[in-house]
Amino acid sequence: MVADARDWLRIEREGLYLPTADAWIDPARPVARAIITHAHSDHARGGHGEVLATAPTLDIMETRIGPQPGGSALAYGQTVDLGGVRISLHPAGHVLGSAQVRLERDGTVVVVSGDYKRRPDPTCAPFEPLACDIFVTEATFALPVFRHPPAETEIARALDRLAASPGRCLLLGAYALGKAQRILALIRAAGHHRPVYLHGAMVKMMALYQRHGVDLGDIRPAAGVPAEELAGHILIAPPSALADRWSRRLPDPITAMASGWMRVRARARQRGVELPLVISDHADWDELTMTLAELRPGEVWVTHGRDDALVHWCGLNGISARALHLVGREDEAE
Repeated sequence: MVADARDWLRIEREGLYLPTADAWIDPARPVARAIITHAHSDHARGGHGEVLATAPTLDIMETRIGPQPGGSALAYGQTVDLGGVRISLHPAGHVLGSAQVRLERDGTVVVVSGDYKRRPDPTCAPFEPLACDIFVTEATFALPVFRHPPAETEIARALDRLAASPGRCLLLGAYALGKAQRILALIRAAGHHRPVYLHGAMVKMMALYQRHGVDLGDIRPAAGVPAEELAGHILIAPPSALADRWSRRLPDPITAMASGWMRVRARARQRGVELPLVISDHADWDELTMTLAELRPGEVWVTHGRDDALVHWCGLNGISARALHLVGREDEAE
C-alpha cells in the first residue's frame, strides 16, 4: 500500500505534489493550487491561485501577506475530493489554525503533519493522532539533547525574576504568530493578570487571535507609554527588537527570549539574552519519537530539520524512513 502512494503523491524539492489534483502542499513557490498547513512564512507564501486551508490560516495569511482571493476554507475533518484524492485537515497543535493534511486514495492514507507539537496549548486545537500508512514529519528538534522542560516552569522562572527585580521590566522576545500568544496564555495561567505591553509589530496578530476567541487578558501597545510606567511590567516584542533602538528606552530590561533554541546556551549568548526560556511550538525529541511509536506508520518521510537522527531512530524501531530535504523550510523561524 505504501508503494501505491507514489503513483499519486510526488516528492519534489519545492514540496509535495498531487498530480491528479494539480495541488501542492506548502509549496516553496507560487502555484495554481496550494494546500497550506499553517501560516508561518516558510509554509505559507503569497501568489497562489487557489488556497485550501483552515479559516484561521487564511485569516492570518491575509493579515500577513495580503488578500487571498482564491482562498477556500476547510473546517477540521471536512473532506473534499480533488483528482480522486480524499483530502481533509486535522489539528496539528502548532499555532492557531495549523493543520495536518490527510490524503487517502485506493485505501492508502498519507498524513502530512506540517509543524506540530504534543504539549497543551490553549491558543490552538491540540494535535490529533491519525492512523496512516505514511507519516510526513518535521524534525526541527530531532536530537536527544532537545528535551523541552515544562513551559509552565519556564514562565514561573521569568515571573520570579521580574518579582525579584524592582524597578526593572521583563522584555520577552517571542515570534509574533503562535509563540507570543502562547506565552501570554501561560502568563495568565500563572496568575499574572497585570497589563502586558506589546511592541507595535505584535498588535495586529494579537487582535486576530482575540477575534478567533483566544482570551489574552489585558494587553496594551507600549507606544507612547512613559518608560518609568513600564517598570515592573512585561513587554513582548519580536526577537529582532531585543537589541534595537526601540528597547533602549526601557527601564533596565531583563532581556528574555522564548525558543526551543534557548537550550543551546551559545545561541542565547549570541543574542545577548539574559534569561533564556526554553519554550517551543515544535515537538521535541521525546514528542517526535512518541508520535511515531504511537502511529506506527508503514513509512516515515522527514521534511526538514535533524533528519539523520530521526531516520536512524526509525530504523532501530523497525520503521522504514527517508529524508526528503525539501527546500525553503526553516528550523524555528516563527
